[in-house]
Amino acid sequence: MPTRAVLPRRLIGAAGALLLATISLSASADEPVFGWVEMATVEPWGTTIKAKLDSGALTSSLDARDIERFEKDGEEWVRFRLELEDERSDEVLSEELEKPIYRSIKVRGAGGSARRAVVLMEFCLGDRIYEEQVGLRDRSEMFYPLLLGRRTIEHLGLLDVRETFINGADCAEDAEFVANDPDDD
Repeated sequence: MPTRAVLPRRLIGAAGALLLATISLSASADEPVFGWVEMATVEPWGTTIKAKLDSGALTSSLDARDIERFEKDGEEWVRFRLELEDERSDEVLSEELEKPIYRSIKVRGAGGSARRAVVLMEFCLGDRIYEEQVGLRDRSEMFYPLLLGRRTIEHLGLLDVRETFINGADCAEDAEFVANDPDDD
């Protein structure tokens, strides 16, 4: 049987846990909840891909091939190719894009460090279209072509790491558009 000193601590601990659960539930009622894997569409093509929501990554990353930096009108741009298989139709989106470089990031790993171009891209998650910063990287050997980091997760809502595929990617033509916030840099 617990001693007298242990009982009050247990009661205080239980009351604290109940309070935190209540605060957590009330906060989440207003924000959408996403699982650690969700379907997303790459806009404007509507290609459906799997996206991994990774709170361990700061910047999002998109599978891109043949990445080449160049200068256009005195600005840094990047040319790259998307090669994404649609999860719904099995068709492959193969599109060459040129976009201005929003910023560059330095990524460090076991093999050393590398500079990556970051561009703005649009994705549908749930019923909203998000304009987000994504680092370009060949992710062809990875299971998820799109990794969404904390900068993006912050705009989406809450992350439930116990769940997957809570929201579909179902954006109508008049879907709410959430623009990139330059203050998040």
